[in-house]
Amino acid sequence: MKLTVIGGTGLIGSQVVQKLTAAGHEAVPAAPSTGVDLITGKGLDQALEGAEVVVNLANSPTFDEASLDFFRTSMNNLLAAGERAGVRHQVILSIVGVDQVPQLDYYRAKALQEDLLRQGPTPYSIVRSTQFFEFMDAVVFWTSDDTTVRLPSTRLQPIAAADVVDAVVDVSTGTPLRGIRNIAGPDVFPLDELGRVTLAAQQDNRTVITDDKAGMFAGVTGDVLIAGPDAHLAPTHYQDWIQTAR
Repeated sequence: MKLTVIGGTGLIGSQVVQKLTAAGHEAVPAAPSTGVDLITGKGLDQALEGAEVVVNLANSPTFDEASLDFFRTSMNNLLAAGERAGVRHQVILSIVGVDQVPQLDYYRAKALQEDLLRQGPTPYSIVRSTQFFEFMDAVVFWTSDDTTVRLPSTRLQPIAAADVVDAVVDVSTGTPLRGIRNIAGPDVFPLDELGRVTLAAQQDNRTVITDDKAGMFAGVTGDVLIAGPDAHLAPTHYQDWIQTAR
């Protein structure tokens, strides 16, 4: 099977390409570095030529309101190019709870991407993932100084990027879901507690202060970012991963 992986040089995309290739598929990475521009459409037709499946793992360069234009334009261009190429399955990676956090520009943008895919001409699958383990360092950095890290108590159910890759490969090589598959890690943490676990594992002596007004997830309440009972739970535990991540 030939699959074009949009964003195929990134954290998830490069591993998806490797896994698909190892399984005997023809996986073509498509990214700015390979001459593909999702916004202008340059290189898209060539990248999708002969592809049965498009796996869209491209990400917006910003998390602010500009991300709405990025996902609107890129999704529309990709759907049109896929229809021209005769693609039979379009897959995107999205976020658990994405349609329940309208106060976050980036989440609204991803919800728009999902809506455009559903309304498009091609059978589709949406893989919704919780937050990646690998993003925790950035989450800590955003709200830290030399002595403290301020984090809200927002409940998360994080997942290892490698487990996300496995889920994306499984869905991409299967029958279109025409719906959503939710994936998550096996454990739920308040974000402030997750910060403490992370700093302890890194032998970082800074203090985590619970501040529900701090950072990107400030104001996100309840369990909207937690996977529901229908979710596919990945095997990797954060406490095990963080010990080997350095």
